[in-house]
Amino acid sequence: MNWKRWIGLAVLFAALVIGERIYLYRPDHKYRLTLEVETPSGLRSASGVISVHPNRAYGGSGSGPAGPRIKGDALFVDLGNGRNLVALLLHGMNPAETDGLNYLPLRAFAAAGRRLDFREVKKQTGSIAMTGELIPTLVTFSDPANPDSARVAEPSKLAAALGDGFALRRVSLEIVPSGLWPLDYGGALGEPVTRDIRSRLPWAGDPAKAATALTAAGIVAVPPPDAGFVPMQAFRRD
Repeated sequence: MNWKRWIGLAVLFAALVIGERIYLYRPDHKYRLTLEVETPSGLRSASGVISVHPNRAYGGSGSGPAGPRIKGDALFVDLGNGRNLVALLLHGMNPAETDGLNYLPLRAFAAAGRRLDFREVKKQTGSIAMTGELIPTLVTFSDPANPDSARVAEPSKLAAALGDGFALRRVSLEIVPSGLWPLDYGGALGEPVTRDIRSRLPWAGDPAKAATALTAAGIVAVPPPDAGFVPMQAFRRD
């Protein structure tokens, strides 16, 4: 009957649309970034998962970056006694690279002696340490509720920003299962992207206040020619 044919066509069309969405928006790989900090009261750490998405748009959109992009949040480490350390979604300070975390696994594995193709990243195992320019931009807030209290914290000189007894012990990266997007809610379905920064820095979704934080820390973000940047993206990428 005709109605059965129309139902079949509708189901087929829906499957094609859903399949296209999954193809366009699923991540190629995900990685967990972990910061470990020595404090006077012992070791403190935090970790977060970031997803990396290649540009799969048909023929390119003509706007936005041609390379991969990320989804995830800046990483907030609670150091106790009101102190904190935040790894922004940036590299460097002035100028700050805005797309460095898009390529961080490739760069980190290359520094460890494993030069990879982009498509090989998802197959890697084990945790690798990151040093030097691989470490994202670090800042600290004397008052997390006040973006104007942001100050840069140099990885090798945390004590200068946080006080005696504070030192960066380790920054590491490991590839985690991408899972079945958009059903990657944890476990066998894959590691979900970490969304935590707005509970730590409530103003992080405000463009003006995010800009205030970067200015207070002396950070000047310079995006690639084919990509825009807004200060909120130092704290969250959607």
